[in-house]
Amino acid sequence: MNNITFIILTYNEEKNIGQLLGNLKDLPGEILVVDSYSNDKTIDIVKERNVCFLQHPFENYSLQRNWAQENNPFKTDWVFHLDADERLTDELRSWLINDFKPTPEIDGYMFGRRAIFMERWIKSHYNYHLRLYRSQKGGCEAKAYDQHFIVNGKTLVIKRKDITSEVADNLNNFIASHNKWAFLEAIDVIQNEEGGEVKASFWGSPIERKRWMKNNLFHKTPLFMRSFIYFFYRYFIQMGFLDGKEGLVFHVLQAFWFRFLIDAKVLEIKLKTKSANEDLKEVLRKNYNYSLPK
Repeated sequence: MNNITFIILTYNEEKNIGQLLGNLKDLPGEILVVDSYSNDKTIDIVKERNVCFLQHPFENYSLQRNWAQENNPFKTDWVFHLDADERLTDELRSWLINDFKPTPEIDGYMFGRRAIFMERWIKSHYNYHLRLYRSQKGGCEAKAYDQHFIVNGKTLVIKRKDITSEVADNLNNFIASHNKWAFLEAIDVIQNEEGGEVKASFWGSPIERKRWMKNNLFHKTPLFMRSFIYFFYRYFIQMGFLDGKEGLVFHVLQAFWFRFLIDAKVLEIKLKTKSANEDLKEVLRKNYNYSLPK
């Protein structure tokens, strides 16, 4: 049962890392923090808890997660990836302690993730994510944004054993982080890389079904129009209106504003590329001080 490493990425996470390490306390397994050279008290807190840590320059989430897994000093058969603002529910902790009994035919496990926004669980925005898998069978797909973990083998959905995730601790940080992610997603769209490595299948796992809908419905809808349609789907069809005022703010910002911003950035980058008569790499370097990952 100690054959799991919980891998946590950090950068200036002094507000979160202590709570997450406390949340993982007494669970069977090892903990590895991979830090991107934080300049706050993140590493001090990690050291106080006697938790193993490595530091590595951050390029993007996909490369950092895979580097962490490849350089895991514990060399465990299983890895469980977490972000610093995530927590395991009591039900998931209990499952890991009492019910996690790997069998040869299962190579990964998917758990539900609850989005916490303005201190409220946005129940209409509930997704399943692959987080626990055999380290030799899986990794993070190579995408700048909206990456998923993938595994070469059979996965199992574990219901009602959830991870909670605080979307942002305040609206200023929400807007700043989503502005950054919108830029990365816009680059993926322009490069036609939105497909990623996750198999797109309507009849597949929750992740594969979500990727199928994104590739075959959302990305085939014209720019800007799709943000209106997506908001309508999330707020009315998926009954986001039941999540109260907090749900209204969340869905307007995350389902409409964020998606509209991505499309606006796609348009802007394409216009700059056309007017400069240069390739995407040069336009990103000159106008946005951004270098495409190798």
